[in-house]
Amino acid sequence: MNQRRYLAVIVWLVFVAASVLVISRSQFTADMSAFMPRDPTPTQKIMVEQLRDSVVSRLILIGVEGAPAPVLAQVSKNMTAKLRTAPELAAVNNGEQAGMEKDFDLLWRNRYLLSDAVTPQRFSAAELRDSLNNYLDLLSTPMSGMAQRVLPTDPSGELIHMLDQLQGQAHPRVQDDVWFSGDGSRAMLLAHTKGSGNDIDAQERAMLAIRGAFDDARKQIPEASSAQVRMTGPGVFSVQSRASIRDDAWKLSLIATLLVASMLMMLYRSPRVLALGLFPVATGALAGIAAVSVGFGSVHGITLGFGVTLIGEGVDYAIYLFTQIEQNGTPQSTLKRIWPTLRLGVLLSICGFSAMLFSGFTGLAQLGLFSIAGLIGAVSTTRWVLPHLLPQGFSVHASTRLSSALMALVRRAPRARNVLLAAAAVAVVFIALKRDSLWNDSLSSMSPIAKESLALDEQLRRDMGAPDVRYMLVLNAGDGESALQQSEELVPVMRDLVARGMLEGFDAPPLPSRKAQLARQAALPGEVELRRNMSEALRGMPFRSATFAPFANEIATAKQQTLLDRAALQGTALGLKLDSFLVPRDGGWTVMMPLRGVKDAQGIAQGIRHVSETSFVLLDMKRESEQMFRDYRHEASKNALLGALAIVALLFISLRSVRRVLEVSLPLAAAVVAVTAWLVISGHTLSIFHLIGLLLVVAVGSNYALFFDHRCTSAQDRERTVASLLFANASTVLGFGLLSFSQSPVLSAIGSTVAVGAVLSLIFSAILIVRNDE
Repeated sequence: MNQRRYLAVIVWLVFVAASVLVISRSQFTADMSAFMPRDPTPTQKIMVEQLRDSVVSRLILIGVEGAPAPVLAQVSKNMTAKLRTAPELAAVNNGEQAGMEKDFDLLWRNRYLLSDAVTPQRFSAAELRDSLNNYLDLLSTPMSGMAQRVLPTDPSGELIHMLDQLQGQAHPRVQDDVWFSGDGSRAMLLAHTKGSGNDIDAQERAMLAIRGAFDDARKQIPEASSAQVRMTGPGVFSVQSRASIRDDAWKLSLIATLLVASMLMMLYRSPRVLALGLFPVATGALAGIAAVSVGFGSVHGITLGFGVTLIGEGVDYAIYLFTQIEQNGTPQSTLKRIWPTLRLGVLLSICGFSAMLFSGFTGLAQLGLFSIAGLIGAVSTTRWVLPHLLPQGFSVHASTRLSSALMALVRRAPRARNVLLAAAAVAVVFIALKRDSLWNDSLSSMSPIAKESLALDEQLRRDMGAPDVRYMLVLNAGDGESALQQSEELVPVMRDLVARGMLEGFDAPPLPSRKAQLARQAALPGEVELRRNMSEALRGMPFRSATFAPFANEIATAKQQTLLDRAALQGTALGLKLDSFLVPRDGGWTVMMPLRGVKDAQGIAQGIRHVSETSFVLLDMKRESEQMFRDYRHEASKNALLGALAIVALLFISLRSVRRVLEVSLPLAAAVVAVTAWLVISGHTLSIFHLIGLLLVVAVGSNYALFFDHRCTSAQDRERTVASLLFANASTVLGFGLLSFSQSPVLSAIGSTVAVGAVLSLIFSAILIVRNDE
């Protein structure tokens, strides 16, 4: 016996050590795309890629406020100068011309290849004259200095045309040479991080660099002491989410541990037994995290937060053992009596958690694996380790007053059976009437971002004039050149749709296709034709013909110029824009053209199809995300149904009685109906995470129903069983109840659902199950 005892403890210690070793080498993440489907549709795949690792996901919008505008402008300039040398950032822009020399140089040297206005008619005498008149108008504007510099070598106005196009895109207002919000209260900056959008560590380093640059800039200007910096963007949200989930996990775990430990100490009044009661919890948590790390390669922060529930549920097994040990009994004899029921309860819980394990969402599959491995670890520790570590002669002396009160309630509980069944029937009718408005399939239903942060994001985007990323035209081709040609074919179509008021604007790749560049070179006139047209255009104009002597040489050089490719734009703002609009995907290339201010999405799609044969997808990010969650909810419902059928099948195999199966199942069904009705009445719309919570109600509540159905050998045995159920329920409610206070909607939805459902499952089991020993 001693050898068996030592062997069990040694195996347990080795397992714990191995789990700790695995966890020490694990990676932890807070990437919310883990709650996206593992096998999305092609359209959903594009959406998930945009959320995870597009150039848009690397943007950080920065606002500096809290000081007079001239002071904010200087802070912005100082910050930008420092951040342009920061290794964490690929580019920073605050509207200043300084620092953008590389972009202007690219536009200037390649203006005849980049300008979509270059056609044979562009260099006719009439159009050259129109361009010269435009220059005359510019000479009386703030752009007069630049106009005078470029006029001799660019009288056709290609640079001015491209700058007008760039200005026509959404940008903040310019004040004191930098970007400002519309009301002038906030200086605006735009940063592109080098790290990918789903590299949270890189995003956090970028945020620290921005914060450091702001602190240094503020110290240099005494008047800026009251200034503040605000940041938003996908990367910022990821960093905030990870910090929020991490804080939740530690804070809720600590509180749950203290509360459960206090309850165990009050019950057993022994520090040794208290520690032993927490062994299954610790073992289960280590087993769950290690299993997820091995199975998925990383552990999501929400999985750690979900570990709080194991504190409540894992300790249940120890409570069942400790509380049901008779005064002259042993742990081994107690386990022999309760183990069949305990084992069946664990198997039923595993059936419930399996619905998550086989989920199409990696994040939920992690929660399922964590829970199953954790429960197996916790119950195994209770079954084979704790009996050897308990003090000799240990037993619990329950309060006579408490036992009497509990048993009195249990004996009276069946009187409420008819009332409960009637109330459940009413709840079913109520839910059926509300079925069309029950579910919330929006992506925001799982966002852990605070409302204040979302409001700030909306405000800064409005101030920055950031494009509406809800709608996007997606074009696919076998190579980059074909993809660019397709986008060029749609540009005139999209301009016509803008003119018809179907949308406010759109963005296209800044790199012309080789075909377009060759056509523009072919459109450039010969020297004789150019001089003749220029001479005719200058008649009656206040310009000297000698001023434009370099123009012919510029055109001749452009006709022989090397064509631009992707590499030529790297290191510039245009290069960053190209990287976001033209991306390699699945062995081909994809062009993504963001649409701004869409008013008629269906009309846009019809308008394109009416005049173009180009194949395209009009991606509506909001609609696709909702459809994705709707599809998953249907899948989760099927998995939940299969899990419920597996639970019923297990009950039939174990109980071998239709009546007992119905009696055990009825309290669980009533609890699910009651919790659903309560959520709807309290103003909640249900998400897929509430659905998972309802399945967990069945998994957790099945333990209570089984122990109420369990045949007891005496009245004292029944009292100990009911007391253990009460204390186990209290620990479960503590674990899941605390989870309802989490800032993560995923954890909050599951926690609030299961906490209420666990209480109702216990109460309904007492009301509806006829005890076999009575």
